[in-house]
Amino acid sequence: MSAIHEQAMNYVYQQVLQRLIGHFTRAERTALQLLIQRIVVAAGGMEQVGHYKVLVAHGGGEVSSYTLALLRAAQLTIAGRAPRTFQLRVATLRHAGMTQATLDSLHSGYSALFLHDDPRVELLLVENQDVYPFNPQRPASSVGREVSQRNMLMLGHLTSGDIRATLCNDTYLALGDFYQRVTTWNGGVHALVSGDSARKQGQYLAWLKKTALAANVTVAPGWPASLTALFARMEDWSIGCYRDLYGEHYVGAESSGRGEHRHLAYIGIGDLLNDVDVAQSPLLSEFLAHRPDPFDFHFSHPAYPNPLLMAHLHGLQAECLRELSYEHGVEGFVRQAMDYMLRRQIPTALIAEASGHDGRVLSTTYAQEFFGLDEGQLTCLLFSPFIHHGERLEGYLRQCHPGMLVGLPELHKALQGSPAADMLQQWLVDTSGLSLPLLQHLYRKRPQHVDRGAYARKRRAAQSEMRLAQLSGR
Repeated sequence: MSAIHEQAMNYVYQQVLQRLIGHFTRAERTALQLLIQRIVVAAGGMEQVGHYKVLVAHGGGEVSSYTLALLRAAQLTIAGRAPRTFQLRVATLRHAGMTQATLDSLHSGYSALFLHDDPRVELLLVENQDVYPFNPQRPASSVGREVSQRNMLMLGHLTSGDIRATLCNDTYLALGDFYQRVTTWNGGVHALVSGDSARKQGQYLAWLKKTALAANVTVAPGWPASLTALFARMEDWSIGCYRDLYGEHYVGAESSGRGEHRHLAYIGIGDLLNDVDVAQSPLLSEFLAHRPDPFDFHFSHPAYPNPLLMAHLHGLQAECLRELSYEHGVEGFVRQAMDYMLRRQIPTALIAEASGHDGRVLSTTYAQEFFGLDEGQLTCLLFSPFIHHGERLEGYLRQCHPGMLVGLPELHKALQGSPAADMLQQWLVDTSGLSLPLLQHLYRKRPQHVDRGAYARKRRAAQSEMRLAQLSGR
């Protein structure tokens, strides 16, 4: 880079910083100065900050978008005060439910922050355990979609059609591998910066621990004393869960390179956001033009990861398992989740039509496009008729496929691995969306029952254990 070009780019970056700061409130300006101080201290002083690389995980939600904007302001502010500023790595986990609208929103935010051509910034996308440069036009991986579809179905059947677990578990389990990869890739990073509260982090870790226990994974007491060890344990628990889920059919992924970890620091800024209304911040709505997509998964609220798809599943559940109408199931869920959906800025017209014909068609199309699942396969998942030696298979056939009742003994034979008519084997595969060997594996497994009371108790205990100081190793 020539001196003239570098001077021109520095001028552009300062213009970006001025526009950023122009959207800050007094509380946000204070938060920015405190963030700069934390980064400089973690780096070992202003003279070392130019060698320091920090990571922010960006899923497209409000908190991660806001955290990125604050980090960019810190990076450019330090650049105006010192010869060099810190390096910034922004990484996104692309999961099966991530829409093009969300990818476009990420791209738009990166452009507003002038990240794309800044050599001090890395923009990464992790999909199906591979790391790529961020490109919103990159087609979704067909292999990744097949893996996600299979995981979603297997997890859904194993949890007896628990809707929240069906939608959350695969994406949440993938976070262990995601953090291992993005913290070690291409020389790694020195620190993770997060705007998530200690409470939210504790909820996620408690959930992961609970899921591992349900899968009979060995869980050591207490939490690791460093972020490096925590990510390693998260990955171990995730692998253990998938190994239990698939048994002899489990195929491990290529190592994420945990041996390359340095001792990671944790720079939390959740406390700096206490006086900031992130959802209403002009920084989001005006500067970044942040617009949440109601059909995209977010980690911001584990109870409602995708409210419109959850509404659809509640409708199918009411219609097929509870002998109520589809509308009854959707409307019951909408009443429960209304406050959250309004905070997510889901259009009221879309909420209103969720229980109608148009809403059902929209949700069905979304499930087919992103997960490759039709209504019949989703209904099969909600029934989970194959687990524990097909104890619910007769009830499922009686309710959804009465014409197949005559073939019940032969279906059991096929699921037991005995010779059966090809037509019946193909019916099982088409109806469930799973291969016959995996259906036979489910047939031999007991369901994982969700003990919500025990989960709540474990979550409270985890929240008391979990402290940011422990995450950072201090």
